[in-house]
Amino acid sequence: MKQFNWQRSGALSAALLMTMSACQPLNIAQAKSQPQTRIKGCNSESLLLPAHKDVEVLRNLYEQYLGRTPVEIELGLSRAEFAQSLAQLTRSLERLQDKSLSSVDAALLKRLQQDYATELSQVRQRRKPSNRRFGISPRRPRPTGLPPALTKAQPAPAETAAQSQFSRDQSGRMKSVAPPAGLAPPAPEPRFQDKDRLHLPGTFNTEDYKRINENPFFLPQRTPLSTFSIDVDTASYSNVRRFIRQGQLPPKDAVRLEELINYFDYGYASPKGDQPFSVSTEVATAPWNNQHKLVHIGLKGKELEKEQPSNLVFLIDVSGSMKRPNKLALVKKSLCLLVHQLKPEDRVSLVVYAGRAGIVLPSTPGTQKATIMNAIDRLEAGGSTAGAAGIKMAYDMAERHFLKNGNNRVILATDGDFNVGQSSDAELERLIEQKRDRGVFLTVLGYGTGNYKDNKMELLANKGNGNYAYIDTLLEAQKVLVNDLRGTLFTIAKDVKIQVEFNPGKVQAYRLIGYENRLLRDQDFNDDRKDAGEIGSGHTITALYEVIPTGVKSDVELPDIDPLKFQKPTASSNSSDLMNLKLRYKQPTGSKSQLISTAIADKNRSIQSATDNLKFSAAVAMYGMVLRDSDYKGKATFNQVLDLADQAKGKDPQGYRMAFMQLVERSQTLQQAKARTEKPKAQLSP
Repeated sequence: MKQFNWQRSGALSAALLMTMSACQPLNIAQAKSQPQTRIKGCNSESLLLPAHKDVEVLRNLYEQYLGRTPVEIELGLSRAEFAQSLAQLTRSLERLQDKSLSSVDAALLKRLQQDYATELSQVRQRRKPSNRRFGISPRRPRPTGLPPALTKAQPAPAETAAQSQFSRDQSGRMKSVAPPAGLAPPAPEPRFQDKDRLHLPGTFNTEDYKRINENPFFLPQRTPLSTFSIDVDTASYSNVRRFIRQGQLPPKDAVRLEELINYFDYGYASPKGDQPFSVSTEVATAPWNNQHKLVHIGLKGKELEKEQPSNLVFLIDVSGSMKRPNKLALVKKSLCLLVHQLKPEDRVSLVVYAGRAGIVLPSTPGTQKATIMNAIDRLEAGGSTAGAAGIKMAYDMAERHFLKNGNNRVILATDGDFNVGQSSDAELERLIEQKRDRGVFLTVLGYGTGNYKDNKMELLANKGNGNYAYIDTLLEAQKVLVNDLRGTLFTIAKDVKIQVEFNPGKVQAYRLIGYENRLLRDQDFNDDRKDAGEIGSGHTITALYEVIPTGVKSDVELPDIDPLKFQKPTASSNSSDLMNLKLRYKQPTGSKSQLISTAIADKNRSIQSATDNLKFSAAVAMYGMVLRDSDYKGKATFNQVLDLADQAKGKDPQGYRMAFMQLVERSQTLQQAKARTEKPKAQLSP
């Protein structure tokens, strides 16, 4: 087996992020002439991805001489932030008495200082307070809790009364917004230390995850049908990666197996004819229990030949809880990537919420990218969180500029900490469902640590016919908002449901892997009123079933159900099929579902002879089961995961599969360290 050893303790961030960005096309028209990892960003600054060659050099210098990496380097930086980190490194190196730079490192440092001389001079200028000899510090502008007004850019056409909290000067430009009533100026932002993002047991942490009760095995004689809604969310994978990068194993309930599996693209055949997606199936031996079989179901969304215009409303949480580099600062950089993808026929609005909600940017055409990015760049955090009021205002804005033949969507960026106003789940669900039925969908982008509310954000996205992603670095923002943009924004089929009927003549027991919060009643499959999941343009969706064949004496404990008194067991058919698969879906604007049905034949194929699609999805499922310490993980270990993933990594043009293998190895290291820590405690217990 190929091993992926770490050269030093700080290498995780570098290896994970560098590998993920390998061969990653940015597809940004405004940046074609620039190096691949440099993106023209807000206010003409360049955003440097964590894998940029200069960021790599800076990271290595920090790790080698100071033994740490600033979090800003892990997240991605602007050129100004890069210069600030470079200046801090230079000052720290000057104070070191027992270390001197090697000639190679000294040359690298000098080269960075020359390349960023302009930005470094600006950093030094900012460090010099004016009138210092008179003891007078520069006067800082009073924080408002809402973003400062847009005083430089000409605004788009005036809005209605919803924008009444803003005023204009005689030239028609925006003037300062009044501070929300009762909102005290926020305290100075503390330096972002490791302790702010590393929450070990016993430390302050209010992150919230919905409990996952793993799907058990069912007997087809008693429960012949399995029904669930498809899921295109990927937040769990990047959130798990964030925990591992911070040096701790994730909570069990943060590990949603279907989201780990669906983080990756699979090479399914494209759909033919008028169908919005294709269906691929495969059967092989389950790698964690060779007595069981694994059934692989894959859907591939149709690529749109012509994209519809978009009416997007950015809804940004600017409350005090967002005042961290991995929250609002990362949100601003992330949205800049999305702004670069806008077409002239697209329109963008910007709504924010803190102690109250407000419209910062009225509906603006995609041609005015500088205006849009200037509005984003000037956002500041402070105050409490009136999230529901912001959602309502954003939906009102989306409906006001509704495109009948376009994509109408609210994009919410938040840590999910709604603590003021209409904040109950039931009220928010009803609001979002009403707007969904009117054709306005919701995308949720999660950020941050410590008070992260995963359960609430997943709920909102599910109810809003949208998707949910967690952005832990600028690289993940690039994946979600650049590489996967078409699938993120353009829905090709909605209310997609899957129902499987198992043949009791072939199947002794079965269980669905993951999708615990997407289960439906059997009667919901034919009920067109029942909401389900969506598929975006080009998206792939994968589902796995673990099957125990008839006649097999499995070591898994199966349900013990008394014999029926009035019902006779249904006679098994003579069919050689293992199961029958049915799918229902609606067109994006349709109200009546259409049916697809196909049989899945029984196969006796070993896992070694399976396709890369099945093997890699099985490896990811195993990884999640080991992380969760699942009752059904069988003989699965991290070493098995690495072996199977190594066989199936294929061409891996984006580097995601190699990054997954590195994540598995780091998880194994953390698990071993945890076991060593817990062993002495167990020996001391009576």
